Amino acid sequence: MEITIDKDELYNLIKKAVKEVLHEETLELFLKSIPAVSKEEMEDIKKLYVKPSPDKEVVRSETVEV
Repeated sequence: MEITIDKDELYNLIKKAVKEVLHEETLELFLKSIPAVSKEEMEDIKKLYVKPSPDKEVVRSETVEV
């Protein structure tokens, strides 16, 4: 079985495959660099960074024309 493929198509396929692998490896390295958190630390984080209440007052508002 023989497959014929244009040089540009082959280049684009290889480029896409390399880009996907680099993305996966970068993501994996990033995730490995995040330190583990104990249950106690996670509870402290949740207490510190709870969702803001929806009834909070708006401090500043700005409209921008594009």
